[in-house]
Amino acid sequence: MYRVSFRQERDPKCTEETCLCTSSAHEESSLSPAGQAYYLRGLTCAACAAKIEDGLNRMEGVSARLDFATSTLFIEADGERIKHALALVREIEPHLDIMEKGGVDGEEEEDGSAGARILRKIFGAGIFFVVGLVLQNYFLEGADRLPAGDVKLWMVIMPFAIAYVIAGRDIVAGAVRGVLKRNFFGEETLMTIATLGAFAIREFPEAVGVMLFFKVGEYFEERALAHSRRSIRALLRIRPDYANLRKNGETVRVRPEDVKVGDFIVVRPGEKVPLDGIITDGLTSVDTSALTGESLPRSLAPGDEILSGMINSTAVITVKVTRPFGESTVSRILDLVEKASANRAPTEKFITKFSRIYTPAVVTAALLMAVVPPLLYRMPAFTSLFAHAETYSEWIYRALVFLVIACPCALVISIPVGFFGGIGAASRKGILFKGSNYLEAFRNVHTIVFDKTGTLTVGSFSVTGIYPAGDFTEEELLRSAAEAESHSNHPIARSILDAYGKEIDESRIEGYREISSHGVMAVVDGREILAGSDRILHMDGIDIDHDTCGVKGTVVHVVVERAYAGYILLSDSVRPEARGTIDALRTDGVDRVVMLTGDNTEVAESVAQELGLDEFHAELLPQDKVDMVGEMVKRSGAGGGICFVGDGINDAPVLAASDIGIAMGGLGSDAAIEAADIVLMNDRLTGLLDARHISRRTRKIVYQNITMALLIKGFFILFGAAGLATMWEAVFADVGVAILAVLNSTRVLSAGAGR
Repeated sequence: MYRVSFRQERDPKCTEETCLCTSSAHEESSLSPAGQAYYLRGLTCAACAAKIEDGLNRMEGVSARLDFATSTLFIEADGERIKHALALVREIEPHLDIMEKGGVDGEEEEDGSAGARILRKIFGAGIFFVVGLVLQNYFLEGADRLPAGDVKLWMVIMPFAIAYVIAGRDIVAGAVRGVLKRNFFGEETLMTIATLGAFAIREFPEAVGVMLFFKVGEYFEERALAHSRRSIRALLRIRPDYANLRKNGETVRVRPEDVKVGDFIVVRPGEKVPLDGIITDGLTSVDTSALTGESLPRSLAPGDEILSGMINSTAVITVKVTRPFGESTVSRILDLVEKASANRAPTEKFITKFSRIYTPAVVTAALLMAVVPPLLYRMPAFTSLFAHAETYSEWIYRALVFLVIACPCALVISIPVGFFGGIGAASRKGILFKGSNYLEAFRNVHTIVFDKTGTLTVGSFSVTGIYPAGDFTEEELLRSAAEAESHSNHPIARSILDAYGKEIDESRIEGYREISSHGVMAVVDGREILAGSDRILHMDGIDIDHDTCGVKGTVVHVVVERAYAGYILLSDSVRPEARGTIDALRTDGVDRVVMLTGDNTEVAESVAQELGLDEFHAELLPQDKVDMVGEMVKRSGAGGGICFVGDGINDAPVLAASDIGIAMGGLGSDAAIEAADIVLMNDRLTGLLDARHISRRTRKIVYQNITMALLIKGFFILFGAAGLATMWEAVFADVGVAILAVLNSTRVLSAGAGR
C-alpha cells in the first residue's frame, strides 16, 4: 500500500499542476581538470602512486591528484611550481616517463613496452641465476661455507650478483631514495633489507630468487593492470582525432579543439562525430554504443541533435556545431571516467591507513625476531626453552623470511585494481560511476526515490484533449499555446508545438519569459499570453476562475489578455521496463520506492498504482523535492542509503542533495554529468539493476582479495617465525599472493557481461 501527500498552496478549489517549467537555475561548470594533466608511463604500483600524490600535495602552492586507473597526474599550480612538482615525481620514481596529456598514443604503447622491459630483465637475470646455480653445484654444495677470500666462492657469487643487479637495481635504488627521505618502511626497503641480508648470510640463490620472482610477479601484475585499464581505455578511444571543417567552400581536416560554435563540419560514413551539433544536411544512422552501451543504431535527420562520440554509419552529413570541444559530450564523459578513481571507496582508504601501521609493525617484529631469541639463549634462565643452540644467523634468516612474507603489496595493489575494474565493467554497460566510493555505496542503498516525468514515464507527451473556454475555439486555444511555448525546450512545450503542426512566425513574438514552476509568458502581436500550471492563474494578483478539478492528465492552462482561454490536456506513458525493474530492486534488497513529482495528484496516483510504489508525493516545487530528499537523508543517518533517480535536467538540485544521485538519459544532458554521481547513458531503468549487480560483485571480489592476502600471509608468517618456511615460500606468500589478488580483481570485468 502506498502513501500519498501533496502541497495545496493555491486556490483551495483546485489542485491541478502541470510541471510545465520546472527547470532549475543551473550554473554550468566545466569538468576539465584544473591545471595541467600528464600521463605517467610505467606506473604499475598503487603504493607508488599514493606516495607521489602525497609528496606533491605537501609542496607549497601545489594541488595534485594522481589517477592510478589511467596513470594521469593532474597538477594545479603556477608554471614554476609545476616544474618543481614534475622534478619531484622524477625524484620519487625515476623510471617513469612523464608526458603531457594530449592523446592516448603513449598509453597504448605502454601496454606492450612495459611488459617487454620487465621480460628482458627476467630473462637476463634468469640466465645468470642458472649459471650461479650450476657453479655452486660444481664447487660443492658447501661453497657458501668457504672462506671469504676463496676464489671459488667469488666465482659463485659473481653470477648471482649480476643477476641480482639486473633484476633488482631499480628496487635497491628506490630503497636508497626512501632511506634518504626517511621513508624506512617502503616496499623497496623491505625487499632490499631481506635480499641483502640473505647475501650476508650466504643464501645467494634465495636472495636472487626473491628479486627474480618479484619481477615475474611485477610482469603478471602489469599484464593484469593493462587488462583492467583497457576496459576504461576502450571508452577513452571515443575521443575524436580530427574534424572535417567546411570553410569557404572547402573541407579542411583540423583538430576538434580548433572548431568554434557555429562552424559547419562534415562527417563521413565510418567517422567518429567530433563535436556536438545539429544536423543540417543528410539522413543517416549512427552507432551510439560507445556512449550508451547499446548496439542498436539510431536514425537521424536534419534538425536532429548529434553528439560527439557517436559513429556515423551510412551517409555523409553536415553538422552545425553547438558546443566547443571542451564542453562536448565526449569531453565530459572522458573527464568523468578519468576522474572516477579519484573518489576512493572507504575500503581503499582503510587499506591505505592499515598499510601505514602494518608495515612499521612488521619491520619492528622482524628486528626483534633477529635479535631477541639469540640473546635469550645466552641467558641461563631461558636456555632450557630452546631445543638447540640458537644462532644469530638462523634468526636473521627467519627475520628476512618474515620481512618478505609481510610485504603489503598484495593488499595495496589489488584493492584499487578491483574497484576501477568495476568502474570499467560498468562503463561497458553504459553506466558511468563518478568514483569507487559511489560504486561501493550503491550496494547499500535501501531507499530509491524516482522523479516521474522522463524517469518512470517515457517523457514523450501527447495532446489528448483541447478544451476552450468563453469565445475561444480549439484552433485559437492551441495556436495561442503554441505561440507562447515556441521558445521553450520542455517536453510538454514540444508536444504542444507538434500538435499545432504549423510554423510559428517568431517575428510576431515581442517578448518571452519562463516563470520557474509556473509556466511561460509571451507577448505576441501586443497580446500577453500565459501558459502553464494553475499557479500561473493566481500569481501577481491574477485570479482567474476555472474548473478542471478531477481531470486526469497533465493540464496546461492558457490565458490571453487576462481572459481564461481554456486548457490543453496531455498524457505521458509509463516506461515498459519500469514495473519489472522496481520489482527486481525490491527482490534485491531495496526497502522503499518513492516517487516525487510536480504533476497533479490524480496523475501521480495513477502512476503509483500502476507501478506498485510504496509512496508518492505530488504537486511539488523543485525546492520541495530537495527538502523531502534532504529530510530522508537526515533520517537515514551517516550510513547513507538514499538514492534519487532523475532526468538530470530539472532535478540537478535534488540529485546533489541525495546520498547518491543517478541521472537518466545522460546523452546531451549537461545537468546529468554535472550533478549526478552515477549516469545511466543508455536511458534505461534496467541500468539500475546492472549497476547494483556490478557494485555487489566488485565488493565481493575486493573482500576476497583482502581475506586471501591476510590468511595466506598470516599462515606463512607463523611458519616463517617457527623456522618452517624458507625464502622460496616467502616469495610465494608475497609475490604469488599479489598475482592471485590482481588476477582475481580482473574477474570483476566479466560483471559487465550481464547478470
